[in-house]
Amino acid sequence: DRTMPLARPTGQIPDAAWTSGFREMTEPWKGAVGCLGVAVFFAMTIGIISWQALEQSPEEWVLRGRAGGLLWERRRGALVLRALPAGRTVAVIAVGGVPATEPPPPRDRCWHDGGQFCYAWEEAAELRLSLEPPPAPATECYGVRWTPLRPDVMLKDCFSMANVSWYGGASIRAQRWPLNGAESRTQPFVSGDFGKNPAGYGPVLERYFLGSTGVTVTVAPDVPLFLSLESNRHFCLETPAGRAAVPLRYLLCVSADVAAAQRHVQTPLRLFPPRRSPIWRYYGPVGSAAKIKRGLRALAKRLKRHRLQEGVLALGERCTAVLAAAVRPIPSRPRRKRRDSGGARAPWLPGPLQLSVTLSPYTSIASPLFLRSLRDAEAATPWLSLPPRFGGCPIPLLSTWKGRLCARLNVTSEAALGWYLARARRLRQALGAAYVVFEGAEGNVFLERGVPPPAELVGDRYTGALAAALATLGNATVISAGARSSHLPLFVQMSPLRSDWSHAGLKGVIPSVLHYSLLGYNFFIPDAVGNIFFSFFFSACFAVKWMKDSPWVSSSCPILQVLNLTRQCIQRHRDFVVPLLIKYSQEWLSLGYPIFRPVWWLSPTDPTAFTIEDEFLIGDEVLVAPVTEKGQTWRDIYLPGEGHLWMDTNTARVFDGGTVLRNYSASLAEVPVFVK
Repeated sequence: DRTMPLARPTGQIPDAAWTSGFREMTEPWKGAVGCLGVAVFFAMTIGIISWQALEQSPEEWVLRGRAGGLLWERRRGALVLRALPAGRTVAVIAVGGVPATEPPPPRDRCWHDGGQFCYAWEEAAELRLSLEPPPAPATECYGVRWTPLRPDVMLKDCFSMANVSWYGGASIRAQRWPLNGAESRTQPFVSGDFGKNPAGYGPVLERYFLGSTGVTVTVAPDVPLFLSLESNRHFCLETPAGRAAVPLRYLLCVSADVAAAQRHVQTPLRLFPPRRSPIWRYYGPVGSAAKIKRGLRALAKRLKRHRLQEGVLALGERCTAVLAAAVRPIPSRPRRKRRDSGGARAPWLPGPLQLSVTLSPYTSIASPLFLRSLRDAEAATPWLSLPPRFGGCPIPLLSTWKGRLCARLNVTSEAALGWYLARARRLRQALGAAYVVFEGAEGNVFLERGVPPPAELVGDRYTGALAAALATLGNATVISAGARSSHLPLFVQMSPLRSDWSHAGLKGVIPSVLHYSLLGYNFFIPDAVGNIFFSFFFSACFAVKWMKDSPWVSSSCPILQVLNLTRQCIQRHRDFVVPLLIKYSQEWLSLGYPIFRPVWWLSPTDPTAFTIEDEFLIGDEVLVAPVTEKGQTWRDIYLPGEGHLWMDTNTARVFDGGTVLRNYSASLAEVPVFVK
């Protein structure tokens, strides 16, 4: 066989092989070059982003003062209030109604003014921050003003509760201290009646919030405000969207600590109400004036038999109306205004007992008073009314009060107010009443009926106007609500609480007291909730009816024991508490400090003190820590004020301040009370 010889390599590539090989080699290189270009592009992009992240801080100062300032946080779209020089975060305010993810403005529109910062989110809202005059040298304040640029923009600022305990604002049905544990849907920031709307806000509120970091938030009085509370997350201030562009305006102030912040905002009282006595509520027969008087005399005899004859017999509105109908007719026209300090003692009541009567600004549409006003057809109606559409007389705006369809007093009419005050004076004189209680001061009937209120009655201006008028009756006057009226010499009647151990009952008494006091309402009368010890410290207010169904009355605590404890409490109230109230009333007059104080008043930097809701101070020298849990005979007690010493008034034992007493004995007969 013949075989082919092997070809030797010549070092040359045949033309056909070289061409096809070159094509095969260039295809991968083209892909590699393309991939390299894409990789370089992405690398440059990542580098630019990384450079921006490294070079630009997630926070940027927008307004800086001497002791602190405001920053814009990009990640959350929030304003951050910081105290200097330590950089301590005081408040975080999440912004709503504007593009929160938009970065902070590169240019300040108010750059020419070092005390302001301005920026506008196009077609959304404009933000203006400004340094404002502080109320005290150690405080710095910043004005915040949001202005909507479109009618459909709803402004909303939410204040974080993370690491901050908040106080103040509105009273709620199950009062909490601090507000962090409260929950409330978005609703108008207007005082209300828990009987009508248990989920609404209560009768005492102010546009003032206090944070445990030493920050205060004060909303401008003319802002139509909505408030919402989301438990342990935040509370939000909102303005409604509408045809008119309504700005959201508030003032932020920063102090060294929570106690210093509160000291700088109190408004001193011009006068303070007289010394307080036990109040006994009457629940006897109401069929006629004669039956009511017989029932009151019988109650007075029973109180005397149990050695409880001191105090005031309180009549409700129905009993007052029955007695009023039996006295001589009261003129419907006002007389000359004058200032009174109280009525004489009712001549048909025995002993030192005095009488308290109750009125309200409502009148039934079936009453002769209302029908007579309709017949008179006066242009200036004494009742809140709607303007006529096509001329004629105003139409009274009707509302419900205690289950009846009623009209409400027009507090914007000087003639109507004068008539109403004259009627109250004459009734007090005719019945010999020492005190007059005015219920129904809370709420806005225009909002209840879905009608826009007139400018002079927006928000809680009705309550404020009525309180200012009632203050002319003297300092023995009680009102059921408080809004912008803490400077007036009036008692405030606290909302009724349930006779149970929940925050809507006994457990809510101290949070309510601290809330009222924080807002400037130091002279209040707690309802007969069923706990004589709380009432003993605040105003010794009791109800005989309560003794039948109180949670304190049981097989282990019979009614005779309750009566004995009541006598002890009244005696101790007179001998121990009243001198303290007088002393710290004078301090309230001169300095504006509350009489009843939270424990952080003496421990303003201790986080433990910020959440204690079952203790309170009377001034700086007495600490009260009652039992607030059913069946409990012991409790933990926080003693504030590191470096102070506290003595138990029951045992004379002395303990260090700034400590917690674990499982400390606390019985019904011996409420733990410590003196510094």
